Amino acid sequence: MQLNINEKLYEVPDAPDRLLVWVLRDELGLTGTKFGCGIGQCGTCTVQVDGALVKSCQTLLSTLPGKKIRTIEGLAKIAADGKLQLHPVQQAFLEEEVPQCGWCMPAQMLTAEALLVKKPNPSEDEIRAGMNAVYCRCGTYHRVRKAVARAAHLTAQNGETTL
Repeated sequence: MQLNINEKLYEVPDAPDRLLVWVLRDELGLTGTKFGCGIGQCGTCTVQVDGALVKSCQTLLSTLPGKKIRTIEGLAKIAADGKLQLHPVQQAFLEEEVPQCGWCMPAQMLTAEALLVKKPNPSEDEIRAGMNAVYCRCGTYHRVRKAVARAAHLTAQNGETTL
């Protein structure tokens, strides 16, 4: 079975009843995606599939052929000069010193990016509503919201229309 993850094709054994979280982590070494509750409630395992947020602990491989999967490892890009170029969301999370334990941060960042694609200049209430699907064990919600607002500002400041 072939999977398109972070714009790279991966060949994985054809066993469609396996969960995406374990294929990403155990088979492909993309360990940015974390396992949390295992029942799709905490959001820690969130990835993007064709731009939509999905819980990888509840996503079967059989639903993924032909779709584009994005994990935290696919958020930053390599610039023309060969240097790592952080995504505005990643930059904002660093500037706002959001991470504590870091367990939820990949899912928080992918959720923030998806929110900003839909709402490039979200209000505080829209940020709060858009970010409520990922639990943070450390309670950094205030800093997460500040980082999302900063990422929106960074994107607008750089003249980017899409993330």
